[in-house]
Amino acid sequence: MRRVVRAPWELLKGAFGWLVLFELRNKVLLAPSALRLRRFESAEVRRLAATTAPPPTALVATVIATHRRPDALRAAVRSALAQTVRDQVVIVVDDGAGLPDLPDDPRLFAVSLARNTAVAGVVRNVGIRLTRSRYVAFLDDDNLWEPDHLERALAVLDSPGGPDGVYTALRRVLPDGTERDTLSVPFDRHRAARESFLDTNAFVARRTDTLHFSRLRRTPKVLPREDWELVHRYSRAHEVRHVPQATVRYLVNPASYYTTWSG
Repeated sequence: MRRVVRAPWELLKGAFGWLVLFELRNKVLLAPSALRLRRFESAEVRRLAATTAPPPTALVATVIATHRRPDALRAAVRSALAQTVRDQVVIVVDDGAGLPDLPDDPRLFAVSLARNTAVAGVVRNVGIRLTRSRYVAFLDDDNLWEPDHLERALAVLDSPGGPDGVYTALRRVLPDGTERDTLSVPFDRHRAARESFLDTNAFVARRTDTLHFSRLRRTPKVLPREDWELVHRYSRAHEVRHVPQATVRYLVNPASYYTTWSG
């Protein structure tokens, strides 16, 4: 009987991919809280737009979501501002804890939400919506970019016949600073439905209406992550390519949600 019950589920996983099916389940079960968070997100965008000076216009907007990691945040901001691509604005969005002192740079813009949401997608969406740029990039407050991260991504995006989005390879680093490995997986949407190898710390994309994160409240047990969901959904209507050079130092952080990627 157990085999008979499991057979339809195995068939569905084979046809659509387990990550796609789990995300569909998430959207059904978590829809009420997602609707409330979407209303809060829009209210925060209106409040911040009315009460703060607008960020400068730039070719790339780099969105850094943060919550109570002041030292790591400052390191992440420095790595973003140290990019060889100077035509960018870096927007830090704090999830309701308050902003620490940050570097004095005209390209840096920082805001704090009125309350803590504990939903990374909402925090990042506020940053996307407050900025105006051709491209958007993402960096978490505990990760770092190599100085040529944006340069390598834009070289592909701006090439003749270039895609709408790219993601570079990740150099995964343990908390003691030693390198664990490098994750470099060519983009394959069919494979992505079954393996979690997509992370937005490495993702740079053309700004479109579909470039936004889900507002689902994801606990550590809720898979897949919002990073996977964004890139997988974006690739439905936009071409995404992989850049094999490792330009992101990704911290394998026990205090954060960590995905055991394949590939």
